[in-house]
Amino acid sequence: MFVLELTYAAPVDRVDPLVADHHHWVDAQFAAGTFILSGRKSTRDGGVILAAGDDRAALDALIATDPFVIGEVCAYRITEFVAARTAPGLTEYRERPPGGPRTNAAVPVPTGE
Repeated sequence: MFVLELTYAAPVDRVDPLVADHHHWVDAQFAAGTFILSGRKSTRDGGVILAAGDDRAALDALIATDPFVIGEVCAYRITEFVAARTAPGLTEYRERPPGGPRTNAAVPVPTGE
């Protein structure tokens, strides 16, 4: 699983003309099952995407096709992680930590009492 953080590397007036093409590209990745969620940062300086998978080289190749990357208006920061625990509706994305079982065991939450 990957967290993709996009940060604009150009003024918004250079980003805006590419937004529609970028959104079409993102929609295609949702349709392919690669992206799970996406959204613009509230600061309007980029966005965040959650991507399924474990092949970093394939993800790098995919990112290279983003109109924002082609247009040289954003940079990606990629964080890979193992989604060992999920909300019930996201169990299909649960991954097995290296050397460990799949788990979604409850963790006690301190009540402050």
